[in-house]
Amino acid sequence: MNAQQLLQEISDYCRRSGLAESTFGRRAVNDGKLAARLRNGGRITTDTLDRIQNFMAAHPAQSQRPTIIERPREIHPVAPPTLPALPVKAGDPQRNFRFFDNRQKYLLFVNTCSEKWEVAHRVSEELAHIHPRPPAVRVFDAGVGDGTVLVRVMRAMHDRFAHMPFYTVGKEISLEDVRLTLQKMSDRFFEHPASVLVLTNLAYADAPWLAVKSINAASSLVWHELPLIGNSAHRFEQQIVDLEPFLAQNWKAGVSQRTGNPVYERPVVLVIYREDHRFLLDPIIPKPGGTMANYDLVIASQPYRARASLDFKAKRVIGPLARALGPSGRLIAIHSHGHDPGMEIIQRVWPDDNPFIHDRHQILKAVKHELGPAGRDLNFNAYADNRSLFRYVMHTLPSEISESIGTSTLFAAWNAAIYVAQVEDDRLGEAGADGRYMEATRAVLRERGGLWFFDESYVISRRRA
Repeated sequence: MNAQQLLQEISDYCRRSGLAESTFGRRAVNDGKLAARLRNGGRITTDTLDRIQNFMAAHPAQSQRPTIIERPREIHPVAPPTLPALPVKAGDPQRNFRFFDNRQKYLLFVNTCSEKWEVAHRVSEELAHIHPRPPAVRVFDAGVGDGTVLVRVMRAMHDRFAHMPFYTVGKEISLEDVRLTLQKMSDRFFEHPASVLVLTNLAYADAPWLAVKSINAASSLVWHELPLIGNSAHRFEQQIVDLEPFLAQNWKAGVSQRTGNPVYERPVVLVIYREDHRFLLDPIIPKPGGTMANYDLVIASQPYRARASLDFKAKRVIGPLARALGPSGRLIAIHSHGHDPGMEIIQRVWPDDNPFIHDRHQILKAVKHELGPAGRDLNFNAYADNRSLFRYVMHTLPSEISESIGTSTLFAAWNAAIYVAQVEDDRLGEAGADGRYMEATRAVLRERGGLWFFDESYVISRRRA
């Protein structure tokens, strides 16, 4: 069955059952954009195809129901309806990938919790300890996300290094996150015109150098430059928005059958700078074929899954980033710590669950072993808890945490807890069947008077030349 045949089958099913295609995607494979991605040339695995067909077989479509217009009525909070559990194979890569690519969970978490603010503040503190060398302040963000952390750090950089050129590279594989990041950047080019911004979807081992080791992948590398014309944020924004067709065509991701991690379909490097500053920025603007790393600051905020192996974290993520540091450069890594009310909610539902299996001390020890002789001029700084740990909160009004907690607050708190703990979708279906997660969330909010989480940070720094 090809994509067009599958799309036709889905459309026929939705028409007969009265479902929207987005609803069908969420119920069948927990992906509301399934049909849209198929129309745009996206591909799926055979496991996903099996799950789609199993869903349609388990829920035969009836004739289309007439449209019913409901009149306003008094709303009573009720537990959300639960869907029948679908068969999921153990270790299904689609299941693991979907959790981290779920836009609803991610955006609700980002917009209700202060983590991005606190992470940006913690990263900005490291600017006082770096010593940039000509021709630019060099920064690498190992997971841009929606761009909130990076743009706040760039503001802090402008405040401290107002007259130095900036070379900023961000790695991000998600098309949606790249769009959100670019939306925030027009003001940065206006306030600090001597800036070069690079976004790429390359792997950790390749992204700092903007070079692909694989010959096959290198032959398909898409390198695109955008010299911004004009001198206003409005004009910059218009030109950045015009990148949309390019991004939609090239910034595509799939799923590794071996690891379940998202992987790019084709490597992309996007370089943006102001045309009226090209002469000044010429030594900084990267060229195809690779560039030096030597970063003054590397940001690694939540760069790996909490449940990933220690070897993966050290060898595939932190190790390559540490190698990319220049003299006096600093890598600050941040991940969830647990031991907070968010984990109390999780452990009331799953008493034996503990996703945070490696602390900063174990990771630094593994990275030091992985680097071997290459790590001799590096300092590995775990710091004491009062410097390493920091807290962020879920935003609520004082009146929201009372005897009667609103349903939306409960859902936001539950979403934040499961997002931070990285709970897979199949377990969420089991917990939602009896509504116990709502009671657990309500109890913790009342006992604690709110919800907060702890992040853990550590620093790897290179000695000055």
